[in-house]
Amino acid sequence: MGLGDRWAETVYRIATTKGRRKILLTPLGLIFWFGLSVLLVFASLALDGLLPVRLPFFAPVSLSLGWLLVVLGGSLCLGTVYSFSKARGSPVPLNPPQKLVTTGLYSRVRNPMLVGWFIMLFGLGILLHSIFLIFIFTPLFILLNALYLKNVEEKEMEKKFGQDYLNYKKSVPMFIPRFGRRS
Repeated sequence: MGLGDRWAETVYRIATTKGRRKILLTPLGLIFWFGLSVLLVFASLALDGLLPVRLPFFAPVSLSLGWLLVVLGGSLCLGTVYSFSKARGSPVPLNPPQKLVTTGLYSRVRNPMLVGWFIMLFGLGILLHSIFLIFIFTPLFILLNALYLKNVEEKEMEKKFGQDYLNYKKSVPMFIPRFGRRS
């Protein structure tokens, strides 16, 4: 059993049990994820200070585009929180809904909260004129999340929801939605 399998098993055990450990670990998971995001933003700004190059955005363009992306990404995140709360769970993998959520934004993409968060990070990068946030840290954050999803969360979801999740995974893309008719 590999590291991803062991981690998926641990997340599965915590997510499917009741008790104090789950209640305590849920906010810690959320704090870790937000903390990593904040760390990426501040690290980007620090590294940008070392570069003599700035992004050639005019202030009105960077403000408009940056805020548009932040609001769009934030709306996606809030929409997923609403979907999860209706299903009596949270977006934190340690305290998910007990039923597979496949409606709303989840009918178009398997991870709309992450898509929203990625869009917000790009928007912040534009607002802050951060080369490192736009071109290095946000893509790195996307890669780390994709690796986690593939190696841990999807294995845990397959174990928890079985064939229902496998069918969902086949028909709905991970990050980039397909538009048009659904099969």
